[in-house]
Amino acid sequence: MRDALRVIYLGGLGRSGSTLLERLIAELPGVNALGEVVHLWQRGLADNERCGCGHRFGDCAFWSLVGKAAFGGWDHVSVGRVAELKNAVDRTRFIPLLAGPGLPARMRQSLTEYTSYYLRAYQAVAEVTGDVAMVDSSKHASLAFCLSRRPEIDLRVVHLVRDSRAVAYSWTKTVARPEASSESYMTTYAPVRAAGQWNAENSALQLLARRGTPVLRIRYEDLIKSPEATVRALARFAGLRADDTALGFLGNDGESRRAVLHEAHTASGNPIRFATGAVSIHGDDRWRAAMPGWHRRTVTAMTLPLLAHYGYLGGAA
Repeated sequence: MRDALRVIYLGGLGRSGSTLLERLIAELPGVNALGEVVHLWQRGLADNERCGCGHRFGDCAFWSLVGKAAFGGWDHVSVGRVAELKNAVDRTRFIPLLAGPGLPARMRQSLTEYTSYYLRAYQAVAEVTGDVAMVDSSKHASLAFCLSRRPEIDLRVVHLVRDSRAVAYSWTKTVARPEASSESYMTTYAPVRAAGQWNAENSALQLLARRGTPVLRIRYEDLIKSPEATVRALARFAGLRADDTALGFLGNDGESRRAVLHEAHTASGNPIRFATGAVSIHGDDRWRAAMPGWHRRTVTAMTLPLLAHYGYLGGAA
Protein backbone atom coordinates (compact mmCIF):
# COMPACT_ATOMS: atom_id res chain seq x y z
CA MET A 1 0.00 0.00 0.00
CA ARG A 2 1.30 3.46 -0.94
CA ASP A 3 2.31 5.65 1.99
CA ALA A 4 -0.15 8.41 2.82
CA LEU A 5 0.57 11.76 1.22
CA ARG A 6 1.91 14.23 3.76
CA VAL A 7 -0.06 17.46 3.41
CA ILE A 8 0.70 20.42 5.67
CA TYR A 9 -2.54 22.33 5.73
CA LEU A 10 -2.48 25.95 6.92
CA GLY A 11 -5.77 26.77 8.64
CA GLY A 12 -7.16 29.99 10.06
CA LEU A 13 -8.80 33.18 8.91
CA GLY A 14 -7.24 35.12 6.04
CA ARG A 15 -4.99 38.14 6.71
CA SER A 16 -3.15 36.12 9.36
CA GLY A 17 0.17 35.63 7.57
CA SER A 18 -0.45 32.23 6.00
CA THR A 19 1.25 33.07 2.69
CA LEU A 20 4.43 34.15 4.47
CA LEU A 21 4.40 31.01 6.62
CA GLU A 22 3.83 28.83 3.56
CA ARG A 23 6.77 30.40 1.75
CA LEU A 24 9.02 29.77 4.75
CA ILE A 25 7.95 26.13 5.12
CA ALA A 26 8.51 25.54 1.41
CA GLU A 27 12.19 26.44 1.78
CA LEU A 28 12.70 23.31 3.90
CA PRO A 29 14.13 20.31 2.01
CA GLY A 30 11.55 18.16 0.24
CA VAL A 31 8.61 20.55 0.65
CA ASN A 32 6.50 22.09 -2.11
CA ALA A 33 4.18 25.08 -1.69
CA LEU A 34 0.92 24.87 -3.64
CA GLY A 35 -0.82 28.03 -2.47
CA GLU A 36 -4.56 28.05 -1.76
CA VAL A 37 -5.64 24.92 -3.61
CA VAL A 38 -9.28 25.65 -2.75
CA HIS A 39 -9.06 28.49 -5.31
CA LEU A 40 -7.06 26.58 -7.92
CA TRP A 41 -10.16 25.36 -9.74
CA GLN A 42 -11.78 28.74 -10.37
CA ARG A 43 -8.81 31.12 -10.35
CA GLY A 44 -6.39 28.76 -12.07
CA LEU A 45 -8.43 26.64 -14.46
CA ALA A 46 -11.31 28.97 -15.22
CA ASP A 47 -9.77 32.44 -14.84
CA ASN A 48 -6.21 31.55 -15.89
CA GLU A 49 -4.69 33.77 -13.20
CA ARG A 50 -0.96 33.98 -12.58
CA CYS A 51 0.92 31.25 -10.76
CA GLY A 52 3.47 32.29 -8.14
CA CYS A 53 6.14 31.80 -10.83
CA GLY A 54 4.63 34.70 -12.76
CA HIS A 55 3.18 32.73 -15.67
CA ARG A 56 -0.52 32.33 -16.33
CA PHE A 57 -1.81 29.05 -14.94
CA GLY A 58 -2.31 27.60 -18.41
CA ASP A 59 1.29 28.48 -19.37
CA CYS A 60 2.95 27.19 -16.19
CA ALA A 61 5.01 24.08 -16.95
CA PHE A 62 4.69 22.81 -13.37
CA TRP A 63 0.90 22.94 -13.25
CA SER A 64 0.66 21.54 -16.78
CA LEU A 65 2.61 18.47 -15.65
CA VAL A 66 0.46 18.17 -12.52
CA GLY A 67 -2.76 18.41 -14.53
CA LYS A 68 -1.61 15.76 -16.98
CA ALA A 69 -0.52 13.38 -14.21
CA ALA A 70 -3.67 13.92 -12.15
CA PHE A 71 -6.43 14.08 -14.75
CA GLY A 72 -4.89 13.50 -18.16
CA GLY A 73 -4.98 17.28 -18.58
CA TRP A 74 -6.85 20.12 -16.91
CA ASP A 75 -9.39 20.17 -19.73
CA HIS A 76 -10.79 16.96 -18.22
CA VAL A 77 -11.76 18.76 -15.02
CA SER A 78 -15.19 20.41 -14.77
CA VAL A 79 -14.80 23.57 -12.71
CA GLY A 80 -18.58 23.75 -12.41
CA ARG A 81 -18.72 20.26 -10.94
CA VAL A 82 -16.01 21.06 -8.38
CA ALA A 83 -17.94 24.19 -7.36
CA GLU A 84 -21.17 22.21 -7.09
CA LEU A 85 -19.52 19.63 -4.83
CA LYS A 86 -17.88 22.34 -2.72
CA ASN A 87 -21.27 23.89 -2.06
CA ALA A 88 -22.59 20.47 -1.05
CA VAL A 89 -19.92 19.59 1.52
CA ASP A 90 -17.21 22.25 1.99
CA ARG A 91 -19.04 24.98 3.91
CA THR A 92 -18.69 26.22 7.47
CA ARG A 93 -22.30 25.28 8.20
CA PHE A 94 -21.50 21.61 7.46
CA ILE A 95 -18.70 21.37 10.05
CA PRO A 96 -20.98 19.91 12.78
CA LEU A 97 -21.87 17.09 10.37
CA LEU A 98 -18.27 16.65 9.18
CA ALA A 99 -17.13 16.43 12.81
CA GLY A 100 -19.60 13.68 13.61
CA PRO A 101 -19.10 9.91 13.36
CA GLY A 102 -21.12 9.47 10.19
CA LEU A 103 -22.59 11.35 7.24
CA PRO A 104 -25.82 11.06 5.26
CA ALA A 105 -25.26 8.76 2.26
CA ARG A 106 -25.63 11.50 -0.35
CA MET A 107 -23.25 13.83 1.46
CA ARG A 108 -20.73 11.03 1.94
CA GLN A 109 -20.81 10.32 -1.78
CA SER A 110 -20.34 14.01 -2.64
CA LEU A 111 -17.51 14.31 -0.11
CA THR A 112 -15.67 11.35 -1.63
CA GLU A 113 -15.97 12.80 -5.12
CA TYR A 114 -15.03 16.32 -3.99
CA THR A 115 -11.92 15.29 -2.06
CA SER A 116 -10.84 13.03 -4.92
CA TYR A 117 -9.95 16.15 -6.92
CA TYR A 118 -7.59 17.27 -4.14
CA LEU A 119 -6.21 13.78 -3.63
CA ARG A 120 -5.41 13.35 -7.32
CA ALA A 121 -3.78 16.79 -7.47
CA TYR A 122 -1.68 16.07 -4.37
CA GLN A 123 -0.64 12.67 -5.74
CA ALA A 124 0.36 14.26 -9.03
CA VAL A 125 2.49 16.89 -7.25
CA ALA A 126 4.29 14.13 -5.36
CA GLU A 127 4.83 12.23 -8.61
CA VAL A 128 6.08 15.29 -10.53
CA THR A 129 8.37 16.68 -7.81
CA GLY A 130 9.39 13.68 -5.71
CA ASP A 131 8.96 15.88 -2.61
CA VAL A 132 8.03 14.30 0.71
CA ALA A 133 5.46 16.93 1.70
CA MET A 134 3.37 19.72 0.27
CA VAL A 135 1.78 22.82 1.75
CA ASP A 136 -1.84 23.73 1.05
CA SER A 137 -2.62 27.17 2.48
CA SER A 138 -6.36 27.05 1.71
CA LYS A 139 -7.06 28.03 5.35
CA HIS A 140 -10.76 27.07 5.40
CA ALA A 141 -11.53 24.86 8.39
CA SER A 142 -14.34 23.15 6.47
CA LEU A 143 -11.91 21.92 3.81
CA ALA A 144 -9.57 20.63 6.53
CA PHE A 145 -12.48 18.60 7.93
CA CYS A 146 -13.20 17.23 4.44
CA LEU A 147 -9.58 16.24 3.81
CA SER A 148 -9.26 14.67 7.27
CA ARG A 149 -11.69 11.97 6.13
CA ARG A 150 -9.31 10.69 3.44
CA PRO A 151 -7.03 7.96 4.83
CA GLU A 152 -4.75 8.40 1.82
CA ILE A 153 -3.75 11.83 3.17
CA ASP A 154 -1.43 12.25 6.15
CA LEU A 155 -2.92 15.60 7.13
CA ARG A 156 -0.92 17.85 9.47
CA VAL A 157 -2.90 21.02 10.23
CA VAL A 158 -1.11 24.20 11.27
CA HIS A 159 -3.61 26.42 13.06
CA LEU A 160 -2.34 29.94 12.42
CA VAL A 161 -3.73 32.57 14.80
CA ARG A 162 -3.34 36.34 14.73
CA ASP A 163 -4.75 38.97 17.10
CA SER A 164 -8.39 39.45 16.11
CA ARG A 165 -8.05 43.25 16.17
CA ALA A 166 -5.16 43.13 13.67
CA VAL A 167 -7.08 40.69 11.46
CA ALA A 168 -10.27 42.77 11.51
CA TYR A 169 -8.35 45.93 10.66
CA SER A 170 -6.56 44.18 7.79
CA TRP A 171 -9.88 42.98 6.33
CA THR A 172 -11.00 46.61 5.97
CA LYS A 173 -7.98 47.45 3.77
CA THR A 174 -8.10 47.39 -0.02
CA VAL A 175 -5.39 45.09 -1.40
CA ALA A 176 -4.83 44.62 -5.13
CA ARG A 177 -4.68 41.13 -6.62
CA PRO A 178 -1.85 41.36 -9.18
CA GLU A 179 -2.45 37.82 -10.46
CA ALA A 180 -5.81 38.69 -12.06
CA SER A 181 -6.04 39.56 -15.77
CA SER A 182 -8.07 42.68 -15.00
CA GLU A 183 -8.21 45.11 -12.09
CA SER A 184 -9.15 43.06 -9.03
CA TYR A 185 -8.95 43.39 -5.28
CA MET A 186 -9.02 41.05 -2.31
CA THR A 187 -12.32 40.76 -0.47
CA THR A 188 -12.98 43.21 2.36
CA TYR A 189 -15.04 42.65 5.52
CA ALA A 190 -16.53 45.03 8.04
CA PRO A 191 -14.99 44.57 11.52
CA VAL A 192 -18.08 42.84 12.95
CA ARG A 193 -18.12 40.27 10.16
CA ALA A 194 -14.36 39.72 10.43
CA ALA A 195 -14.70 39.13 14.18
CA GLY A 196 -17.46 36.59 13.60
CA GLN A 197 -15.39 34.79 10.97
CA TRP A 198 -12.35 34.84 13.26
CA ASN A 199 -14.35 33.15 16.02
CA ALA A 200 -15.84 30.57 13.66
CA GLU A 201 -12.61 29.53 11.94
CA ASN A 202 -10.52 29.31 15.09
CA SER A 203 -13.20 27.46 17.05
CA ALA A 204 -13.63 24.99 14.20
CA LEU A 205 -9.90 24.23 14.07
CA GLN A 206 -9.91 23.60 17.81
CA LEU A 207 -12.75 21.14 17.24
CA LEU A 208 -10.74 19.44 14.49
CA ALA A 209 -7.89 18.92 16.95
CA ARG A 210 -10.26 17.42 19.51
CA ARG A 211 -11.48 14.82 17.05
CA GLY A 212 -7.95 13.48 16.53
CA THR A 213 -6.43 15.29 13.55
CA PRO A 214 -2.84 16.42 14.29
CA VAL A 215 -3.00 20.19 14.82
CA LEU A 216 -0.22 22.59 15.80
CA ARG A 217 -1.21 26.13 16.82
CA ILE A 218 1.15 28.94 15.83
CA ARG A 219 0.69 32.63 16.54
CA TYR A 220 1.55 35.08 13.76
CA GLU A 221 3.19 37.36 16.29
CA ASP A 222 5.53 34.58 17.42
CA LEU A 223 6.38 33.75 13.81
CA ILE A 224 7.41 37.36 13.16
CA LYS A 225 9.37 37.63 16.41
CA SER A 226 11.15 34.26 16.15
CA PRO A 227 10.82 32.80 12.64
CA GLU A 228 13.59 30.24 13.11
CA ALA A 229 12.13 28.81 16.33
CA THR A 230 8.64 28.75 14.82
CA VAL A 231 9.68 27.03 11.60
CA ARG A 232 11.79 24.53 13.56
CA ALA A 233 8.80 23.63 15.78
CA LEU A 234 6.57 23.28 12.72
CA ALA A 235 9.12 21.07 10.99
CA ARG A 236 9.25 18.74 14.00
CA PHE A 237 5.45 18.57 13.98
CA ALA A 238 5.36 17.72 10.27
CA GLY A 239 8.24 15.25 10.40
CA LEU A 240 10.53 17.41 8.29
CA ARG A 241 14.25 18.05 8.46
CA ALA A 242 15.04 21.22 10.45
CA ASP A 243 18.75 21.25 11.21
CA ASP A 244 20.83 24.40 10.90
CA THR A 245 21.62 23.66 7.26
CA ALA A 246 17.94 23.23 6.40
CA LEU A 247 17.17 26.56 8.08
CA GLY A 248 20.02 28.36 6.36
CA PHE A 249 17.57 30.44 4.32
CA LEU A 250 16.70 32.38 7.50
CA GLY A 251 18.96 35.11 8.80
CA ASN A 252 19.32 38.63 10.12
CA ASP A 253 20.29 41.96 8.61
CA GLY A 254 21.25 43.94 11.67
CA GLU A 255 18.10 44.01 13.80
CA SER A 256 15.71 42.88 11.06
CA ARG A 257 14.94 39.26 10.20
CA ARG A 258 14.94 38.01 6.64
CA ALA A 259 14.45 34.92 4.52
CA VAL A 260 15.85 34.06 1.11
CA LEU A 261 12.94 32.73 -0.93
CA HIS A 262 12.98 30.79 -4.17
CA GLU A 263 10.26 30.70 -6.82
CA ALA A 264 7.12 28.84 -5.78
CA HIS A 265 4.27 27.54 -7.93
CA THR A 266 1.47 28.78 -5.71
CA ALA A 267 -2.05 28.75 -7.13
CA SER A 268 -3.41 31.64 -5.07
CA GLY A 269 -2.62 33.73 -2.00
CA ASN A 270 -1.34 37.06 -0.74
CA PRO A 271 0.87 39.06 -3.16
CA ILE A 272 3.98 38.03 -1.18
CA ARG A 273 3.74 34.71 -3.00
CA PHE A 274 5.45 36.40 -5.97
CA ALA A 275 8.46 37.54 -3.92
CA THR A 276 11.88 35.96 -4.45
CA GLY A 277 15.33 36.67 -3.07
CA ALA A 278 15.95 38.27 0.32
CA VAL A 279 12.62 39.19 1.91
CA SER A 280 12.28 41.07 5.18
CA ILE A 281 10.19 39.43 7.91
CA HIS A 282 8.43 42.09 9.90
CA GLY A 283 5.10 42.53 11.62
CA ASP A 284 2.29 44.91 10.71
CA ASP A 285 1.05 46.74 13.80
CA ARG A 286 -0.64 49.66 12.04
CA TRP A 287 -3.93 48.60 13.57
CA ARG A 288 -2.80 49.72 17.03
CA ALA A 289 -2.75 53.38 15.99
CA ALA A 290 -5.04 53.43 12.96
CA MET A 291 -7.99 51.24 14.01
CA PRO A 292 -10.96 53.37 15.14
CA GLY A 293 -11.63 52.99 18.85
CA TRP A 294 -15.17 51.70 18.45
CA HIS A 295 -14.00 49.07 15.94
CA ARG A 296 -11.34 47.93 18.39
CA ARG A 297 -13.76 47.76 21.33
CA THR A 298 -16.36 45.89 19.28
CA VAL A 299 -13.92 43.29 17.95
CA THR A 300 -12.35 42.84 21.40
CA ALA A 301 -15.75 42.23 22.99
CA MET A 302 -16.85 39.79 20.27
CA THR A 303 -13.66 37.73 20.40
CA LEU A 304 -12.76 38.10 24.07
CA PRO A 305 -12.83 34.42 25.13
CA LEU A 306 -10.49 33.27 22.35
CA LEU A 307 -8.30 36.37 22.63
CA ALA A 308 -7.69 35.42 26.25
CA HIS A 309 -7.23 31.75 25.39
CA TYR A 310 -4.55 32.58 22.82
CA GLY A 311 -2.72 34.95 25.18
CA TYR A 312 -3.55 38.30 23.59
CA LEU A 313 -4.88 40.02 26.70
CA GLY A 314 -2.82 41.54 29.48
CA GLY A 315 0.49 41.34 27.61
CA ALA A 316 2.48 42.93 24.84
CA ALA A 317 1.17 40.65 22.09
